[in-house]
Amino acid sequence: MVQWTDFERATIKAIFAKIDSAVVGPAALSRCLVVYPWTQRYFGKFGNLFNADAIRSNPNVIAHGKVVLDGLARAVQNLDDIKATYAELSVLHSEKLQVDPDNFKLLADCVSIVVAAQLGKDFTPEVQAAFQKFLAVAVSALGKQYH
Repeated sequence: MVQWTDFERATIKAIFAKIDSAVVGPAALSRCLVVYPWTQRYFGKFGNLFNADAIRSNPNVIAHGKVVLDGLARAVQNLDDIKATYAELSVLHSEKLQVDPDNFKLLADCVSIVVAAQLGKDFTPEVQAAFQKFLAVAVSALGKQYH
């Protein structure tokens, strides 16, 4: 079980109160698909992913980006048991979708970059550390089924 400090809890909740998941999610997923093009293989049914502009404007990418951020918001609401919160998602991604778990880390890095850009000077080293810890726990929980 992860131990969260009061500062970490407050910081993670404050970040999610400040960001717009309808903006951050699609931007992060788009960034991941552009920067790590091999991740596109999991989104074959999404249609046109031929270039960065097509990816950013793809309605399926936009919708799934929102789903991703909504999933992270669920983890924020369940900080004391993210593993159980993500149990079904872990099974889905490992057994049905067969997503390489390393891709969760890549997407988490993209989420962190987009959030940092949105928060600007408020994304201090201390805030970043708390957010990176949260994302690492979420990535670990998603990868639980693979272990």
